[in-house]
Amino acid sequence: MIVLEGLYVELLKAFLPSGVLDYFEIISFAQKDERITLHLQEKNELPVSHQGQPFHSKGFLPPVLIEDFPIRGNKVLLQIKRRRWEHTQSGEIITRDWKLVQKGTKMTAEFAAFLKQAFG
Repeated sequence: MIVLEGLYVELLKAFLPSGVLDYFEIISFAQKDERITLHLQEKNELPVSHQGQPFHSKGFLPPVLIEDFPIRGNKVLLQIKRRRWEHTQSGEIITRDWKLVQKGTKMTAEFAAFLKQAFG
């Protein structure tokens, strides 16, 4: 597994669904045989509806593996780890509401379709 930074991340933006890096970071990638797996994790940025409230990151939900468009004959898999947050006083656990994000104006149709495939 290789950790990515700088120029490599910029290059991979061209191959990822538009907008994916607004919400996720590329943590690493692995290539084995004819398969490339990109490991993405949700940024530690509270959903807008909960900003300013006393939440802290409480780790991640189990990763989801989805297939993306092939690159140069290689099968491409995106392993996505969604974040969850805990309210420091009530203990309430929240996650980003992807259906709500899809209705927003910042997301492209391609990214909305990507999220629908990943999270239903």
